[in-house]
Amino acid sequence: MRSIRPLLMAASAVAALTLTVTACGPSEENAGGDKPVAPVSLDPDKIKIPEDLKERLKEHGIDLDKWRDGEWKNWDRDKWLREAKDFVNPIIEDLWDPDRMREAERPDKPVEEEDISGDKGVTDPTPDPVRAKAVAAKYHDNAPESGKVFFDGPEGSMVCSATVVKDPAHPGKSNLVWTAGHCVHKGKQGGWYRNIAFVPSYNDAAMETAQLEKATRAQIAPYGVWWADWVKTSDQWISEGASTGGAGAPYDFAVIKVTPEKGSSGKSLEETVGSALPVDFNAPAVPKIASMTATGYPAAPPFDGQKAFQCQDKPGRLSLKAEQPTMYRIGCTMTGGSSGGGWVAQDSDGKPALVSNTSIGPSTAGWLAGPRFGPEAKAVFDEVSKKYAGQ
Repeated sequence: MRSIRPLLMAASAVAALTLTVTACGPSEENAGGDKPVAPVSLDPDKIKIPEDLKERLKEHGIDLDKWRDGEWKNWDRDKWLREAKDFVNPIIEDLWDPDRMREAERPDKPVEEEDISGDKGVTDPTPDPVRAKAVAAKYHDNAPESGKVFFDGPEGSMVCSATVVKDPAHPGKSNLVWTAGHCVHKGKQGGWYRNIAFVPSYNDAAMETAQLEKATRAQIAPYGVWWADWVKTSDQWISEGASTGGAGAPYDFAVIKVTPEKGSSGKSLEETVGSALPVDFNAPAVPKIASMTATGYPAAPPFDGQKAFQCQDKPGRLSLKAEQPTMYRIGCTMTGGSSGGGWVAQDSDGKPALVSNTSIGPSTAGWLAGPRFGPEAKAVFDEVSKKYAGQ
């Protein structure tokens, strides 16, 4: 949950906690960069790049043939596209094979308490830890909107969690996914991540890791791999977001417009998975919420990122800066990898709606915090929805 951001953890008002980002990052054996990421076959015939993306790549001096040969692994500052309008994500078929998906994770990285900005607004007492419970298989029957986001960064292959959400521009046929900003963009110290893809109901049958080592792509990703063809996060995340200390966390959200890797079957993502959640941009205040449920694929120990878990708790408030929106906070033992996962509560009609996503939490893994969706989140969502409204 931080900007890679595997689990970014924020500080409590009473006690400054060691923070970790929850989720995203290289596999443990590659952490620190002492081992290279496994090479990937980049067959030019399996790379689909729309003409407008080709032009934007050229504008940044990125040679398409070299990109095909692995130039996407070049993280030099002048090649790392940063601005909102510069996002490009050419589809590379079969890049996310079973091994790469299984091994993408990020170990927690402790943050010293002096890195934390401190509580300057309204913060409730630290919640008691709530033990994460495994989502019953099959996930498609019990949490059909949930899945995993995979992406590449300078540190290697990384992973977050995400949620299929409804699109008012395409009722019943949404291709929109909600996740954390730090799962798509590094924030003030970097740019857009690459090869961003969403896998709904990852490991739908909740197979053990040993079984997954022999599983086919269809078993791991039964509803396909969906690539991002547009992503939007908040301007605040891009300008303020950091991998440590909680900076930018109240604006740590993103919307991804996806398209199927293997070509269109005529069905949208929502039709394919059979469900999508509405987003509540007038999310209720803490006293009005009896219970909230967070879902994700925690990857840092004692979890391994291969199974979905949930925490249910009555939320409290967490304030990092008085001038910024107060965040929701719940007790939860999920760790890095759960970043970006959806938080669901009942709306005014008593129906489930997405009201937040996992952003930060402490290295002790006793709680999680997420932004409360408001005008900034709605602006991000509306821009993506309207961009594709006529398509």
